[in-house]
Amino acid sequence: MAQQNSFDVTTGADLQEVDNAVNQAQKEIATRFDFKGSPVQLTLDRGGNLLTLEAENEFKLKAAWDVLQTRLVRRGVPLKNLQPGKEQPASGGRVRQEITLTQGIPTDTARAIVKAIKGRGFKKVQVAIQGDELRVSSPSKDELQAVQAFLRGEDYGIELKFGNYR
Repeated sequence: MAQQNSFDVTTGADLQEVDNAVNQAQKEIATRFDFKGSPVQLTLDRGGNLLTLEAENEFKLKAAWDVLQTRLVRRGVPLKNLQPGKEQPASGGRVRQEITLTQGIPTDTARAIVKAIKGRGFKKVQVAIQGDELRVSSPSKDELQAVQAFLRGEDYGIELKFGNYR
């Protein structure tokens, strides 16, 4: 029987890097002149994969979001994996926004990726959904590299990472 080669497709952000970016953004916001005298809160809920921004008005909320995005990019966190929610009124006339971190490929996105790979007509390529990641296997390494190139060219709304190449 021919040897099966494979690789895994995953997504997600290193939560320690996200935490570091939040801390750096808080330090920058504390020293910026346009935020002087207005409390802005950035919190990270690691268990719920949720970032919460809270400011006194929409302008300052957007400015804090820009600072946070800059820090996340510098720390190597993919911005595609962040889904900002709607701005909501909070207590005391403040404004709050929750940003969800995507950790792992959602089931509907995984099904769309599998359908796209099968629809493309790669020969002898098998794709299996394993929890929140995908395993792509084939006897041909060239086919696997073609699948990787194909997936890099597509946009599924999340940052795809390829690893565990065997």
